[in-house]
Amino acid sequence: MEWPKIATTILAFLTAFLLPFFLSKRKKQAPKKIQEFSEHLLGMGVKFDELDKKNEPEKLGIKLSMGQKPEGLFALKDRNIDLILVFSVSSQYGVNYFIEYLVKSNFDLRKEPLRKTKMEKKKNSIFGKEVVDIVWKGDRYLSQRLNMDYEIKHKLMQAFSNKFKGGIVITPDPKHGYTRIKTNYSQVPHEVFGAIDSIARYIKSGI
Repeated sequence: MEWPKIATTILAFLTAFLLPFFLSKRKKQAPKKIQEFSEHLLGMGVKFDELDKKNEPEKLGIKLSMGQKPEGLFALKDRNIDLILVFSVSSQYGVNYFIEYLVKSNFDLRKEPLRKTKMEKKKNSIFGKEVVDIVWKGDRYLSQRLNMDYEIKHKLMQAFSNKFKGGIVITPDPKHGYTRIKTNYSQVPHEVFGAIDSIARYIKSGI
């Protein structure tokens, strides 16, 4: 048997037996993670209503592809962030969790369409782990405003110094009227939550 055929057979075997295992594991982990996340929000003084995770994502235009599943949906009160979606992604390698902070957006306030914007971390060396600065790249106006906001930078740098990992990606969704701010799943530090809420304020202002 040729090696390509052997590799295909092995991959099919792993997919058939390991993927169901990870899906079963996700069923056990997800409720605990959502409970922990909701308690963490309450601990930060965030008021919210938990929404129907099965029907609401579809209504909001949240189309989750194969292997993805909404695990929790929260409608925030008195914040610039309107909704928080927690979802999981399964593959033969395991289950990963992500968070999307949804911000209602009026895209007609801008002359130019809002573009995808990412936070890039600068480290002390090529192989270094210490984050010494952050830079926003993507949309011209939003990046410029975020790069000039030293309060947001200070909050995020403080979180990185406390071992917070992950990135932030801002993606406009004009079709459904939201801008999505995506991060890896974590018990998000209050500094990061505050920074994201400030970013949401800029987005709502039409910058």
